[in-house]
Amino acid sequence: MSEPLDRAQRRLLRRLYNGRTVPIVVDGQSFATYRAATGYLLSLTTEARDAAYAQMKAFAKADRTEL
Repeated sequence: MSEPLDRAQRRLLRRLYNGRTVPIVVDGQSFATYRAATGYLLSLTTEARDAAYAQMKAFAKADRTEL
């Protein structure tokens, strides 16, 4: 069984996906909701989860700087 996301990760993901209209793409999959993103992250191994989480953060940061 995989470990749950820590509190800081859950809070950041909620902020990233709150009111999102453009999905975040990670590993060829797009996520537009918090629930879909956390479900995907929880299905991964710890190393893969950390990498996917970092990709989500980077995508959201790049998306924010384009505005």
